Amino acid sequence: MPNDSSFARLVSLACHDVRTPLATVHGFAKTLTRTVELEPPADRYVEMIEAASQQMAELLDELSLVARIESGRYEPALRDVDTLELARAAAERLGEDRVQVTGDGVVVQTDLEAVDRGVSALVQAALRHGGLDTVTVGVNGRKLDVAPITDSSAPVVLGEELRDLGAAVAVRAIEFLGGSVAVEDGTLTIRLA
Repeated sequence: MPNDSSFARLVSLACHDVRTPLATVHGFAKTLTRTVELEPPADRYVEMIEAASQQMAELLDELSLVARIESGRYEPALRDVDTLELARAAAERLGEDRVQVTGDGVVVQTDLEAVDRGVSALVQAALRHGGLDTVTVGVNGRKLDVAPITDSSAPVVLGEELRDLGAAVAVRAIEFLGGSVAVEDGTLTIRLA
């Protein structure tokens, strides 16, 4: 039986090897969308293939990141980012009608790609697993408060109950980078280092 480190390396290798055929599927779907006038329902099918291949690529990125963290091979690419912009990016991705952003941010130095994706994943997990239509992200410097968080969704959002890959990876990445993720009194607090 492989140890955790060798298993994490195996997951990393699998992610790497799956990316090439996935890129081919995504590329051809995109090419068909742009260059061929498809009739219904074929046009919808090709759009669905393109969207699904993009989602698969994002899942591979998540798996690869957590494998690197778990095996001790994660080397974050640190860049400056405003915490308010992280919250606004999550709202833009998930729908500004579903995610309200308030407050004032500060510039922090972090792995922009991992944390940007992580904040969005945590907000999405709050919506999805809480059965909510809307949440508010209050930004106060290095701290982002997401509310409401339901009692049933809290363990999922915190990555304790493994039912949401994005949330579980986000918690691990933020904590690896020196931040913290906690739920108290119906509010998820993401504190960036």
